[in-house]
Amino acid sequence: MFPGILNYTAAASCILHLGTGREAHLSLKDRAPLKSDHKFFFAFPASFLSFPVLPRLLIRDAAAELEVKFPSRTLKPPSPSDFLDKLMGRTSGYDARIRPNFKGKLRVACTRGATSAGTGVTKSADYRLNVFLRQQWNDPRLAYKEYPDDSLDLDPSMLDSIWKPDLFFANEKGANFHEVTTDNKLLRIFQNGNVLYSIRLTLILSCPMDLKNFPMDSQMCTMQLESFGYTMNDLIFEWLDVGAVQVADDLMLPQFVLREEKGLGYCTKHYNTGKFTCIEVKFYLERQMGYYLIQMYIPSLLTVILSWVSFWINMDAAPARVGLGITTVLTMTTQSSGSRASLPKVSYVKAIDIWMAVCLLFVFAALLEYAAVNFVSRQHKDFFRVRKKLKEQQRLRTVSANPPTQPLGQLSPAIHCALLCQSNSSAACCNADSTDL
Repeated sequence: MFPGILNYTAAASCILHLGTGREAHLSLKDRAPLKSDHKFFFAFPASFLSFPVLPRLLIRDAAAELEVKFPSRTLKPPSPSDFLDKLMGRTSGYDARIRPNFKGKLRVACTRGATSAGTGVTKSADYRLNVFLRQQWNDPRLAYKEYPDDSLDLDPSMLDSIWKPDLFFANEKGANFHEVTTDNKLLRIFQNGNVLYSIRLTLILSCPMDLKNFPMDSQMCTMQLESFGYTMNDLIFEWLDVGAVQVADDLMLPQFVLREEKGLGYCTKHYNTGKFTCIEVKFYLERQMGYYLIQMYIPSLLTVILSWVSFWINMDAAPARVGLGITTVLTMTTQSSGSRASLPKVSYVKAIDIWMAVCLLFVFAALLEYAAVNFVSRQHKDFFRVRKKLKEQQRLRTVSANPPTQPLGQLSPAIHCALLCQSNSSAACCNADSTDL
């Protein structure tokens, strides 16, 4: 007899199919349920072992039937701690100092989402953004099958245990992380080894602006993402095919309108140390004129109109006209200085400079007009005074040559005095005559 051992969880009947079509029945009967560790012994006759068609013995059907009736005990998944230790812990053999695909190129897909923005022209020519920066790459060392979940959302502290791209912003002036109430970072690992790394940042980026048409200008500001240490032989940044740049629906800018179109492109940098990957996004902004219309254009226009009020003031009221003219000139000078206070010091002329210069010219011309009119008026009075004196002298000569027939008392005082002077040669009379004239 040949002993054999089988493990069962319940009573069953097993049929072994032989190649000759004959069947050998093995019946195991038990009225009570059996435990998983019960062992059953059965014996085959010696003639059975020496059966000539034994190589054709097929037991696959019996094995399948046993598997259905008596399923084996499933293994429990490992605990999260044990799984993480095995995946990226000290016992896993994972080295965060070595990048994935060490002998080849690694591609990192980047996306960006803007939640708020403070864009404006300042003396430093920059703009501020609050963004979510997301990076995706594949690390085969982090692929897993032992854990049932399709992806794992890990604590931000696990970021120190894996390799990350050395991304930085090429046109950055300042940046800070957000740590309220905890680090605003996300780490997600998928079964196929894909890694999603998301972080929230506040950035101050440089934006050289062309202000020739200010405040009726349109600007283009860029954001450049570059690798610091890995050349293009090792690492390549690229934008995600769909939804690379996402902007919040409620995003509002105080002075600009953000266009729908955004330019995505590459800005590969060449240095002495090699060629480094770089990607960029361009934002197109249109300035709103409401603020400048209320704060600059309308007040300056009213100041010019106010300077014209002096044209209706009496010419002899010199203090009123001079005071009004000087006040309007000083007001325009102050407004012109205020319009340039928040702008960078550029060497070219802006549209607002031309407007302010023309307004100042009109105001100053109104003040010069009063000075010119006053000068011409005084010259005109002197001219008429001399002309009147010459006419009186001409009349006196005419009267002297043709003495009047009427009594002297009926003549005008000037003519009467002139005749007395001619007849008496009185100096006092001549002095009185000259005073009257």
